[in-house]
Amino acid sequence: MRPFHLAFPVHDLAAARAFYGGLLGCAEGRSSDHWIDFDLFGHQIVAHLAPAARPAPITNPVDGHAVPVPHFGVVLTMADWQALADRLTAAGIRFGIAPHVRFRGQAGEQATMFFTDPSGNTLEFKAFADDAMLFALDA
Repeated sequence: MRPFHLAFPVHDLAAARAFYGGLLGCAEGRSSDHWIDFDLFGHQIVAHLAPAARPAPITNPVDGHAVPVPHFGVVLTMADWQALADRLTAAGIRFGIAPHVRFRGQAGEQATMFFTDPSGNTLEFKAFADDAMLFALDA
């Protein structure tokens, strides 16, 4: 699978560097006074300085939770997902939707968690016990 690329707004590059580089452990690539490349589990994300940008608080109901839209993230292995959930919990991150398993016993069962960066961008990280469930349809 080829890496994806995502550019997104942040209001403060230093805060983005601390969050993505420090907390999430993303290696930093090229940067300027207006943007920073990060390696998010092998994918290129670019934080672009946009001081006036603010995400709109929109949600959709999914499995009993109000899921923020838009959001982005990565599908991890279950071990990597658990390690990240543990690291974020230990760091005192405030989860929008705490780490849990949704669709339990159904097609698409997955571990998931949602949280925001300092600029209000929402991230979701998920994992499947069986990666074949990524695009599974209800039986």
